[in-house]
Amino acid sequence: MQVHRLTVNPFQENTYVLADAATGQCALVDPGCATRAEEQQLVDLITHLGLTPTLLLLTHAHLDHVLGLAFAARTWHLTPHLHPLDAPIYRSAPLSAAMFGVPAPHLPEETAPLAAGTPVRFGETELEVRLAPGHTPGHVVFYHQPTLTLIGGDVLFAGSVGRTDLPGGDFPMLAASIQTQLYTLPDAVTVHSGHGSSTTIGQEKRTNPFVRAA
Repeated sequence: MQVHRLTVNPFQENTYVLADAATGQCALVDPGCATRAEEQQLVDLITHLGLTPTLLLLTHAHLDHVLGLAFAARTWHLTPHLHPLDAPIYRSAPLSAAMFGVPAPHLPEETAPLAAGTPVRFGETELEVRLAPGHTPGHVVFYHQPTLTLIGGDVLFAGSVGRTDLPGGDFPMLAASIQTQLYTLPDAVTVHSGHGSSTTIGQEKRTNPFVRAA
């Protein structure tokens, strides 16, 4: 599996395209495109790579991670996959948009449920779904064991962790998620976060000032 990243929207959110080299299929994760130019960037990247999107995934439903969701769903005829515990946050997108002063996204009404322990697949690639609440109640991360790759959303960052001061946030729960769902992975795992640069599990276990390894 190959990982491609676009950093978009006023929140500098990382949108990911995960490519299955064997089949040319790909998964889109957290499409945050907020302008037509950013939408075109996503289309151009997928076209340049010769990929066909067949899966649309959300790590969680915060506004910055769903601004391009309707575009992605409409363009490639895909249903967003979301953990049910994040459905209230998903439905509150217009309120969040008003609070941050950005246009409200018209999100797809239909979503498909994600469940911890039930993998998702595109092409010949299988991703493990791990529930990691704390940033939001239904936040999930996607782990690809063969390449030691984690698509981590806003749980763990390089030198930091996800904020917990928004509705549904809970720092003790976030810390427990990091300890049990992320720090139990091999140190060599690369964490592709929802904002900023990538890091590794080992680096964060050694140096993260907010959550250290037990």
